[in-house]
Order: sequence, then C-alpha cells, then structure tokens
Amino acid sequence: MRPIVEFCVNNMHHGTEQVKNELETNPDYDVIEYGCLGNCGECFLFPFAFVNGEIVAAETQGELLRLIRQKIAEIEAMDDLFDL
Repeated sequence: MRPIVEFCVNNMHHGTEQVKNELETNPDYDVIEYGCLGNCGECFLFPFAFVNGEIVAAETQGELLRLIRQKIAEIEAMDDLFDL
C-alpha cells in the first residue's frame, strides 16, 4: 500500500510546508494538502500530519519529517510481512 501523507494548510506556520515539499520529491508517497483536517487543537500547537490516517506530531518540522519517515518505514515493514 502506498503511504498517504496528509497536511493541513492551516498548519504551515509551523514549517510543515518544507516537510511537505521534501516528501513530495519521493514518488513512492502520496502527499496531499487540505484546507482543513479538523484537528484545530493540534494545528495550533505543533507541526503535524496524518500518515495513512494516523496523526504524527512533533515539536519541530525536522522532527516531524523524521517521525513521518519512521512511520512510513513501519507501514512498509508491515506490508512486507504480509506479502510473504
């Protein structure tokens, strides 16, 4: 399953636009930007994104990128496990 990473345009003030732009360079991910993801509390407080429907949040944009990549690696490992 291709990982889907979703960003809220209202969260870009936390630097998530750079994270989104970085992830968009990888053709193995689907990266989507929405006007609102309905997580206003998280959106106001810290950088976040959804990865396959699960929230991934961090204190900094760099940490968010690392955690998103970690989550994608976990998803891919589970997919590989079930493909055996």
